[in-house]
Amino acid sequence: MTYEQKMNNELDFWKFKTLQKPSLFNKVTDKVQKKINSYIPDKVHSAITTAIKQMVKAVLFGSTFTTSKPVTNLTLMHREALVKQKIDNYKKTGAAEGGITGAGGFLMSLADFPLLLGIKMKMLFDIAAVYGYDVKDYRERLYILHIFQLAFSSKEESQHVFFKMQNWDDKAHQLPTNIDEFDWLTFQQQYRDYIDLAKLAQMLPFVGAAVGAVANYKLIEKLGKTAMMSYRMRHFSLQSIVLSHESTSDFRLEKGN
Repeated sequence: MTYEQKMNNELDFWKFKTLQKPSLFNKVTDKVQKKINSYIPDKVHSAITTAIKQMVKAVLFGSTFTTSKPVTNLTLMHREALVKQKIDNYKKTGAAEGGITGAGGFLMSLADFPLLLGIKMKMLFDIAAVYGYDVKDYRERLYILHIFQLAFSSKEESQHVFFKMQNWDDKAHQLPTNIDEFDWLTFQQQYRDYIDLAKLAQMLPFVGAAVGAVANYKLIEKLGKTAMMSYRMRHFSLQSIVLSHESTSDFRLEKGN
């Protein structure tokens, strides 16, 4: 079995897990969080949404100037070897940053939010470049946001995002014409809800450093794996399109003869 065949099998299993029905625990957690969100005034939701929107936009547009050019002429196996190295490096960076901010108490832990977000986004830009995609393209930045959503959303929302990401390269003409049309409210709510439980203990004295390091490590690890699977999905989807076109061309040639 070739490397690509093995990775395609891994991708199929990941798709199966992603599309599984939410467990009872997932459903209960989602209901509790939605109930909590219903008590938060719309003005607060709006303020949080605006803050995260500006933060993400700054990270997205700033990172384009520091990311390497798209890598070309490499096999999937070589690309993913490089991607795994980058993910390992970012996990170590995130763990170190989480440990430092966690040791600093409540105020330092609050600073961890934008710092961690920046680390995650920069990693996604680097991964995209290794897979051969130019992140200066608006559509690629939008795909990165979808990867982020897929990794840090509820089961129901992640499935919704997954279906939007399928056959991405065939849907380019359907994408929003402006990044401001992106659903920032859902983005910020899902991300905030996902990391609440993982990051809350980071603000506690004495254990904050250890919790911050482990939480950041795991969050970056999850995002890295989600990114790899997302780009594999595009890789094999494009392969199918090429094979389909070749088959059609061969049929036309035979018919012409």
